[in-house]
Amino acid sequence: MAMIEPNPALGGNLPPLVGPKISLLQSDNDGSTATFVILQEDHTLGNPLRHIILKNPAVEFCAYTVPHPSEAKIHIRIQTDGSRTATQALDKGLNDLIAVTEHIQQLFRQKAQPSYEP
Repeated sequence: MAMIEPNPALGGNLPPLVGPKISLLQSDNDGSTATFVILQEDHTLGNPLRHIILKNPAVEFCAYTVPHPSEAKIHIRIQTDGSRTATQALDKGLNDLIAVTEHIQQLFRQKAQPSYEP
């Protein structure tokens, strides 16, 4: 899956990741329905990712929850029509979200003052 390594400078007081950032919590036999856990994330990723995944015509249902406010993780549930797996839908959603944010960043840099440096 496409994944950007977490930046500790931006992550506040979160402990470093030990193990995978995304894991499968549960899935049905054919893989069309699954729940994933994404560590060290909250509504900032959950809502736009849910929105992007729902634009996929193969996706019938997508929702996310933050199990508890004191836990830095989200659960995202995806159900497809069977033409793709939930894992494929998540991967496409992550890649599409990265493409959208890169496009926004490119437009911002084009319109920003010439003195702007990231």
